[in-house]
Amino acid sequence: MPEMFSFNRFSKCNKYASPNNDLYTLEANLVSKSLRELTDGADKDPITKLRLLCFSRGATGILGLGRAFRAMDDDGSKALNEEEFTTGIKDTGLDVTGEEIKQMFGTFDEDGSGSINMTEFLLKLRPPMPQCRLTIIDQAFDKMDRDDDGVITIEDLKNVYSVKEHPKYQSGEKSEDEILTDFLHNFEGGRGNLDGKITREEFVNYYATISASIDNDMYFDLMMRRAYAM
Repeated sequence: MPEMFSFNRFSKCNKYASPNNDLYTLEANLVSKSLRELTDGADKDPITKLRLLCFSRGATGILGLGRAFRAMDDDGSKALNEEEFTTGIKDTGLDVTGEEIKQMFGTFDEDGSGSINMTEFLLKLRPPMPQCRLTIIDQAFDKMDRDDDGVITIEDLKNVYSVKEHPKYQSGEKSEDEILTDFLHNFEGGRGNLDGKITREEFVNYYATISASIDNDMYFDLMMRRAYAM
C-alpha cells in the first residue's frame, strides 16, 4: 500500500494550510520587490534586469521565459542563435538596448559558438542555490515521481496524496483529477502547454525562484519538508 497523507499538506495548491500561505506570501513579496528594483532607476546589468523581470512574473516566470524561447527553436536544436535570442528578449518587453542584448548573448554563449544552449541559459538565469537546497528539492520531486519516469503526473500524485480534506472536493465543486491537475498547473504558470506533466527542470526552476526570497537555508529546508511531509 503506497504512502498516503492529506492534501492539506500540499504545497501552494491548498491555500487553507499554513505552509502554503508561506509560499503565497513569499511569492507575493518577491514579485513586489522585483518590480520595485526594476523601476528604481539604479544601473543594473542586463542579465540582472532579465532575472528581475522573471521574478516580477511570479514563481513560474523563469519557466515561462524558457517556454517562450523554446517555442522559437524551429529546428529542435535546443539552442538559439543571436537573431532568435534578440527577438525573444524584445518580445519580453525588457527595457534594454540592442547593445545590452548583444552583451547578454555573449555572456550566455561562453564557448563563442554563436548559439546558446537552452538548458545552460536557464541554469545561469535562475538564482544560484546551495547544494543543500537543491538536495531537498530533488528529494521532494523523487517522492512524487512514484514511477521514476522523470515526470510528475496525476497518476503519480494519486499514489502519494489524498484530496479528501480539500474543501472543494468535500463540497463536490471539483473532482480528484481536477484538484490534482490544478496542483500540477501551479508549476506551469498561467501560460505554456499545461500538459499536466512536470519535469524535474520545471520543478527546480519553480523552487529556485521561491528560494530567491528566502535568506535562511534552514527555513527553506523546513518549508519543503512541511509542504511535502518529508
